[in-house]
Amino acid sequence: MKSGTLVALLAVTATASYLSRVNVSVAGALMMKELALDQIRMGRVFSAFLLGYALCQIPAGMLADRFGARRVLGIAALSWVAATALMAISPAAAALPVLLGARLLLGIGEAPTFPAAAQAVSRHVPADARGRANGFVIAAIGLGSAIAPPLVGAVMVRFGWRAALAASSLPALAVALVWLSVRAMPPVVAGADAAPSPASPLSPTGGRSLRTPSFVLLTASYTLQGYVGYIFVFWFYLYLVDVRKFDLLRGALWASLPWLLSIVSIPLGGAVSDALVKRLGSATGRRIVPMAGLLGGAGFLSAGARTPDARVAAVCLALATALVLSVEGPFWAAMMDAAGPRSGTAGGIMNMGSNVGGFVSPALTPVLAASIGWENALHVAAALSVVGGLLWLGIGPPSPEPCG
Repeated sequence: MKSGTLVALLAVTATASYLSRVNVSVAGALMMKELALDQIRMGRVFSAFLLGYALCQIPAGMLADRFGARRVLGIAALSWVAATALMAISPAAAALPVLLGARLLLGIGEAPTFPAAAQAVSRHVPADARGRANGFVIAAIGLGSAIAPPLVGAVMVRFGWRAALAASSLPALAVALVWLSVRAMPPVVAGADAAPSPASPLSPTGGRSLRTPSFVLLTASYTLQGYVGYIFVFWFYLYLVDVRKFDLLRGALWASLPWLLSIVSIPLGGAVSDALVKRLGSATGRRIVPMAGLLGGAGFLSAGARTPDARVAAVCLALATALVLSVEGPFWAAMMDAAGPRSGTAGGIMNMGSNVGGFVSPALTPVLAASIGWENALHVAAALSVVGGLLWLGIGPPSPEPCG
């Protein structure tokens, strides 16, 4: 398997994982009606996924380092199918515990998705192409989010929510069969597992140690990026409808704009980062896109919060989302420079940070909005995005170790 084919398969895997995680959001209205679940109980079902997903990031990354992405992703994808099937057969008499258990299982099963992809890219893609490779894989965030509503909705209208959930798991089944049937891949890049060059901005110990100030700052920055990004995941549509007074249909159309833009901005950010690394070196080249994305995103976020024009606000916030998500490729490529063959573990640590931010922001943002208003709540998010961008000033070549 060539590296391009590998990256494409990783992207398809990530898309299948997103279909499996967001299908319940689309089917939720009919599920709640048939299973007698109120919004509070359904909210617990949503949260159960994130709990399992966040807690298992590091163990999942360690498994990917130990056994390789091929086996880990194959088995993981089968678990997505099993968890979805369990949700599809939920009996009304015991709906809540079954759904909670199934979503927790799904979160645990999906935890390896991006850490294992990072391990595969680190091992099989040249260092100067990892930004665009990671950007292409993570663009599945936008693609999966865009595909799920029409796919699940169309099946649900004709055959019901149980059939819709089952249909949404078919891509995961196909992905599992592909991963389990392909042969193990040796490193296709000479020195792929070797230490990064001395110019690497992150690791003073041959890419093996994760206890470096730069890796701590990288994880902290990604945590803040996760805080900002998850606001758009959970609150953008409701903000447009409740605060900006779009009707339900127009709000839904505008709410799709950030994800359509992110399908372009995420791989573009990775490609630009790779080009800058070739031109300016690793330390400076990897830094520019994350700083520009997070600082520029903060600017559009504040502008969208302040403008009285609802349409201008929607456009500004969509652009903010696209910029904040454009940094994904450089973050993961920089992590690989730091971790080398431990990229699965390091990716799990970094991604757990992002999901901690994502766990906090959906709950904290409406609390801030209730106390200081939505405009100021979004300004807080913009300020955190600025901090996340500025942290990259500390992600640079380590100081020389003192002689003996």
